[in-house]
Amino acid sequence: MANQKKGTAMAAVSGFFKAIGGFFSSFGTAVAKGDLFVKLSLLWWGAGYVRRKQYIKALIMTALEAAVILFTIFFAMEYVPKFGSLGTVKAEKVFNPQTMKSEFNDYDHSFMILLFSLFSFVVWFAAFIVWIRNTINVYKLQLMEEQGEHINTFKEDLKTYIGEKFHITLLTLPVLGVIVFTLIPILLLIFVAFTNYDQQHTPPTELFTWVGFKNFIALFGGGGLTSTFGYSFIRVLAWTLVWALFSTFTTYIGGILLSLMLNSAKTRAPKFWRTLFVVTIAVPQFVSLLLVRNFFADSGIVNTICSNIGLTGFLRDAGLISTSYIPFLSAPGWAHVMIIIINIWIGVPYQMLIATGVLMNIPADQLESAKVDGAKPFQIFVKITMPYMLFITGPALVTDFVKNINNFNVIYLLTQDVYTTTNQALANSQAKEVDLLVTWLFRLTQDYYNYKMASVIGIVVFVICAVFTLVAFNFMIQGDKEGTYQ
Repeated sequence: MANQKKGTAMAAVSGFFKAIGGFFSSFGTAVAKGDLFVKLSLLWWGAGYVRRKQYIKALIMTALEAAVILFTIFFAMEYVPKFGSLGTVKAEKVFNPQTMKSEFNDYDHSFMILLFSLFSFVVWFAAFIVWIRNTINVYKLQLMEEQGEHINTFKEDLKTYIGEKFHITLLTLPVLGVIVFTLIPILLLIFVAFTNYDQQHTPPTELFTWVGFKNFIALFGGGGLTSTFGYSFIRVLAWTLVWALFSTFTTYIGGILLSLMLNSAKTRAPKFWRTLFVVTIAVPQFVSLLLVRNFFADSGIVNTICSNIGLTGFLRDAGLISTSYIPFLSAPGWAHVMIIIINIWIGVPYQMLIATGVLMNIPADQLESAKVDGAKPFQIFVKITMPYMLFITGPALVTDFVKNINNFNVIYLLTQDVYTTTNQALANSQAKEVDLLVTWLFRLTQDYYNYKMASVIGIVVFVICAVFTLVAFNFMIQGDKEGTYQ
């Protein structure tokens, strides 16, 4: 079964590349075997439709071609020629003798050049695909005409896109949204990673330019003024992975155990306790985190209580702290542990709800059979409950791990304006011991305008999440797990 699924995955990848190859092969066939009007369609997109009396289609394709040409002349050509340098003229005020005023010169804006050049590339690529598809379509019309088949009118084509091809109509707008609001920002992030866009090179007063892989070298331990970035990256990456691992599995296991206790026949008033935990989910997370941050602050209520009962003095005498308070959220080690503990308190109720729903669906005959065979509760948990839970909630577990890698709220709200690093190497890179890659990225952009290094970190986060997701899901689909639980 595992080999069969691997074969299916390989077949899907192979089919994808075959489809691309077939697309370009069909275009080559259309150009080689098409008639004069098919070949003319390479220059005038509507020519083939005019020959087959599809005048409305011809008008639409001609208008689309004209729009691409006008876009290229009046918009793209203003930015794309400067893409290689990202601009050469800085913004300056120049005295205009005609108006007798100081006015800004005709300066270059590096970010606008980068953004609109990228947008132009996307438009051109889309136009290129439409151009190829249009040539293939008019060649198909030629073949239909030669074979005496009926060629749809424009009205019949509209009915087709409302009927059997409605999925294309339905997906057109979402696909455009993904391109504009997801694809272009991701590509822009990647491009910025190869520039020197930072606080010293902020348009329009300053220009930024291409620097190749210099930023990646700096992040992974390169020399120069940014040598500390390599040190900071290793520290922050290690804590990010440790945090993601502990925050995911502590809440996951805690939610299952809590659900088992609430579902136990020995638990009194289970509905009351379950309702109590559900209510905690209704409180907005940022409110809970800010309250907890104040509770555990250096001068917070928890430190006051610990000082009054003598716990603070005991820890200081034992050499565990050197301050007059317990640095729950303001010292390395203490802060790391407290963040994980607080996250358990926040995350367990939610996981408890999920686990409750899954546990209710475990086949009762399996549990009864195990008890009859003399299995202990722990054995039932290890051999039946947990495997079943992992099978059902495995994809959600992977999603939670990736979400925790990017868990901005917990780290930022608990440590912002509370934790200050004393590590000079980290401070030079605008990082802290408690930072995740995503909070480090946020601080680099919002506080220090270091967009180049933030973009590199963003790419690294994406690669880590993508690789983990692919490996985890590939592991989950191995074996006949579905057949086992059916």
